[in-house]
Amino acid sequence: MAKWTVDQSHSQVGFEVKHMMVSKVKGQFDSYTADVEAEDLSDLTTATIAFKFDVASINTRSEDRDNHLKSADFFDVENNPTIDFTSTSITKDGDDYKVTGDLTIKGVTKPVTFDVEFGGKGTNPWGVEVYGFEAAAKINREEFGLTWNAALETGGVLVGKDVKIKVELEVNPAA
Repeated sequence: MAKWTVDQSHSQVGFEVKHMMVSKVKGQFDSYTADVEAEDLSDLTTATIAFKFDVASINTRSEDRDNHLKSADFFDVENNPTIDFTSTSITKDGDDYKVTGDLTIKGVTKPVTFDVEFGGKGTNPWGVEVYGFEAAAKINREEFGLTWNAALETGGVLVGKDVKIKVELEVNPAA
């Protein structure tokens, strides 16, 4: 099995959630690590994948909101500094893949399946092979203990339950 490195300058781990039932708040984790091993990334079914997202690096472009998300009301970063994902199975789905694994948020672990699209393979200007992937999943944040909310005077709640996770990756062989 070959080891692969995520090129963080060409990758992103993002999320979006409904705000006030009318719009979406988007954010990302600016710091994360990934362990990817595979015989051949042209066939993702040969891979094992593990991610660790540094919750303190959450970035929604609002310092006040980011600080609230880091607090015990949400992620409780002091006691739960990372969000972890470890693949348990990878199956081919036409030209794409289903990557199922254990997602741990705030000490709660649940199985989650990402729909993964293979973006292609190329060679960068320095002669290094690169592979691209896009992955998406939807989770109910309350199932992971992220239950804080506020009722709105007009009905509904401030923060939606469903969170869409989107991961865009460019990987290359580990040096």
